[in-house]
Amino acid sequence: MLVIPYPRIPPVIVSIGPLAIRWYGVMYIVGYIVGYRLALGRIRRGATALSRQGLDSLVWYLVIGMLVGARLTYVLVYGAAEYRAHPAEVFAVWRGGLSFHGAVIGMAVACALFARRYRLSLLEVTDTVALCGTPGLFFGRIGNFINGELYGRASSVPWAMIFPADPLQVPRHPSQLYEAFAEGVLLSVALWILDRRSGQAGRAAPGLLTGAFLVGYAALRFLLEFTREPDVQLGLVAGPFSMGQVLSGIMFLAGLLVLLWRRFHVGIARHETD
Repeated sequence: MLVIPYPRIPPVIVSIGPLAIRWYGVMYIVGYIVGYRLALGRIRRGATALSRQGLDSLVWYLVIGMLVGARLTYVLVYGAAEYRAHPAEVFAVWRGGLSFHGAVIGMAVACALFARRYRLSLLEVTDTVALCGTPGLFFGRIGNFINGELYGRASSVPWAMIFPADPLQVPRHPSQLYEAFAEGVLLSVALWILDRRSGQAGRAAPGLLTGAFLVGYAALRFLLEFTREPDVQLGLVAGPFSMGQVLSGIMFLAGLLVLLWRRFHVGIARHETD
């Protein structure tokens, strides 16, 4: 069977004693830098009520919310039995174990706390985060690929790869690359087009980008999970569906609720101005 050789990029860029700089961490930093620059452009265009100083504060809220939410969700949903047996491992974040769905929850809470403190519209804040943070998903998935983790299911497609960490050593979908392109590129482009068109048509009420991100990411992730190997400790949890698909289904419904609330809110505002 023809397979594409896995590039085997060393996950550690450089190490000095116990300190190691890893590609995975660098990808996260690059994602935040890109998102920050995009958010600055949005501020300059007057597309958000955020200020430069507010954005600087928001970044720290998001970093903490992401780490806490991603780790807690992974521990509680994906590895409860393991961490009950070894509770000290809960804090070993450097060994991996983060949930993106948990990161979304953590960042949503962070945005709510930030919006309350600075007296801003929550959905206006989350719209900026959704729009400017989505490109970071590309870099995060590339980090997963370099680590050789979260690989796909066994496959005979011509671009299948054999990942070093795979105990079976069989050709698999490079599902990390699928997700990098779909979640980090396609979804990002779709949101930017939606933002520009809604702004030109005068419909840029808060919540549109937030709801679209939740619905779009959930739909893409749900479909791509069929090519991704289920977590070994869980397997398939609901018939043919993985935990990632179950959480994506919940995320999809949350996005629909945001869009319905926004439509109802916009309808009332238009009625009051007629």
